[in-house]
Amino acid sequence: MAATRAVTDATFVDEVLRSETPVLVDFWAESCGPCRRVAPVLDELASELGDRVKVVKVDIDANPDIARDYAVLSVPTLTVFKGGLPVRSVTGARAKGDLVHLVESVL
Repeated sequence: MAATRAVTDATFVDEVLRSETPVLVDFWAESCGPCRRVAPVLDELASELGDRVKVVKVDIDANPDIARDYAVLSVPTLTVFKGGLPVRSVTGARAKGDLVHLVESVL
C-alpha cells in the first residue's frame, strides 16, 4: 500500500524531478485548513494509484526554496510533475474525482 510521504528541499530533486513515474506534489502548510481537508483524499489516491503515481507533500513553511522555485503563492497547490517538469496544477482543496482526473490526464 503506497502512502504519501514528505519531501524536503534536500530530497525534492531525487523524489520528484528524477522520478520515473509521475508525481503529484501537495504544496501545503500546517496553518492551512483546506490543506488538512485534502490530506486524507491524497492518502486514498496514493493507495489506489499505487505504483502508477507517487504522491508527496511539501510543507512550504519548512521548505521555502521549493515554494519559491515553483511560484507557490497559495496552498494547497497540487502539481503533477512528469519527466521532471510540472505539467498540470490546481490550487485549493478539490474533490477526489477532480484529483483523479488531474492525475490521469498525464498518465
